[in-house]
Amino acid sequence: MSLKDKIASILFGSKAEAESAGEDLRAEGLNPESPDPRSEAAASAPEDPALIKLPGEHPLIQLYSQRRREAGAMPAPRLCMDEDGTLPEDMIRREKSRLQSALKTACNFRMKSMKDNGSRSKKDGDAGAAEGPQGADALPWFHISANKLYAWVMVFPPMGEGQELTRAMLYQALQGQGIAYGINERLADRLSHDDQRYFHLFLIAQGKPAFDGKNGNIVDYFPRVVERILAVDEYDQVDYAALNLINNVKEGQEICRLIRPTEGEPGRTVLDQEIPAKSGKSVSLPKGRNTEISEDGDALVALADGHVEFTGRGFQVKPVLDVPGDVDFSTGNIKFVGDVNINGDVLSGFSVQAMGSVWVGGVIEAGSTVEAGGDLTVVKGILGDGTTTVRSQRCVFSKYIENATIYVRENLQTDAIINGGVYCDGEVVVRSGRGVIMGGRVWAAKKISASIVGSRSERRTSIVLGGLPCTSFEREQVRRELKELEIEHERLECQLDSPVKSSLLGKVRMRLSTTELRLQQLEEDLNRIKESMGNKEEEGRLECGVAYAGTEIHIGEEMVRLHREERQCVAKMVCGEIIVM
Repeated sequence: MSLKDKIASILFGSKAEAESAGEDLRAEGLNPESPDPRSEAAASAPEDPALIKLPGEHPLIQLYSQRRREAGAMPAPRLCMDEDGTLPEDMIRREKSRLQSALKTACNFRMKSMKDNGSRSKKDGDAGAAEGPQGADALPWFHISANKLYAWVMVFPPMGEGQELTRAMLYQALQGQGIAYGINERLADRLSHDDQRYFHLFLIAQGKPAFDGKNGNIVDYFPRVVERILAVDEYDQVDYAALNLINNVKEGQEICRLIRPTEGEPGRTVLDQEIPAKSGKSVSLPKGRNTEISEDGDALVALADGHVEFTGRGFQVKPVLDVPGDVDFSTGNIKFVGDVNINGDVLSGFSVQAMGSVWVGGVIEAGSTVEAGGDLTVVKGILGDGTTTVRSQRCVFSKYIENATIYVRENLQTDAIINGGVYCDGEVVVRSGRGVIMGGRVWAAKKISASIVGSRSERRTSIVLGGLPCTSFEREQVRRELKELEIEHERLECQLDSPVKSSLLGKVRMRLSTTELRLQQLEEDLNRIKESMGNKEEEGRLECGVAYAGTEIHIGEEMVRLHREERQCVAKMVCGEIIVM
């Protein structure tokens, strides 16, 4: 035998021994290329990534064959890193090659010890027998993962007359390896008497991984980037004027909320060493103008009513909404909780609703709607077509008013009213500029003052004084809406039955019921206010420089029509009659 073959025989055993080991495995029904006893089932089942396959010439196979010849029948080797299927797959992939390499080295070392022990026994002969039993005790071998979170054990059986595995032997070996945390004590206690304690891989200890804390975060209640969102109604129609570009906020309302970072949770290795954990990073609230941080420091709140914008660094609240140009398709309809300044015009078909004052640098065109919770100022006037509606909860100031309906809770001041429908709970002053009221209907609760009322052509111009103009206007609007809904209800009733008809009919009936309740409430409020006012309902006064023929003056139930031109006239109610002086 050559020197190379002798060294190979010492380290790995002879070829005959390897073949003998293979025959022994086959006798047990095992494939020497794969120590899995369930050979036929394993061939059809998907490969288990946690299972370690060994070639027939692997030193562990030879050790198993030697042990089997000495001890008789015994379970076949099985090396599975994760019997329960609970370990991370990426960790198993990383550790598998390390474990295979370390296992081969350990098996070779065990075989070399077995060879050396056999050689010493032959040299000593009978003298060795007199000294005591020859052999080696069972040896627990451990493999610790690179991150020191997992530890596996495989026990080599005793050699010769060596001692079998005991509980004390296993715990002493654990202590020698420094494994002191996360030990599976139940497994360690049963290994000493388990039938599969030799040549099987077990997860003997499992550490506790460290968990880094979560970073702080900001939960926004308003978008940082405003997107144009087109709403679709129940008729599958898109309102291209409603772009929803304005984000209204109330004073004290939360704009965003802070989610605080969490602390990291340290872990421990199987060697009972602490694994440090990182705490989450904190973030700051994006504070801007007209905002403040709440007392608990967890929320950003608005200091005033207005429009929320994100400037790139923080949220800010604008109490005044500035529109640099016209209200058109670039802005969509405007609905704002504060003041609105419009440098251009309000184009036809668009609406402006503000809880504060509205300032319009241009004109309010025909077919548009403007509602102000405060004052309304229109620099160039209101040019309507009979469908234009303007509402103000305080005062209205306009260059002129033509073919538009005006609803104002306090006073109205303008240069001219042409074919307008004005409902004013205060005074109407038309003295500047031309100072003319021509055509239409002007109803003021207190006083109407104008330079000219009517026209030389005796155009019908209606002046109404006293009463409750705004409340009566609301009642008229609700009555008109109720009539339209009744017509729509009759039209739907005449259609053929269908799911669409049922859906639309249900909605119309709901709106009918709601509108009827609103009308009933308005009627009750109007009657109650009239009773409380008494004779004050008929108080009102008209003052004008010229009142042309064709002008009608209404106070309460009384009406007077002028048949000739009156100059510097004053009209009021005296003893139940309208007196024109």
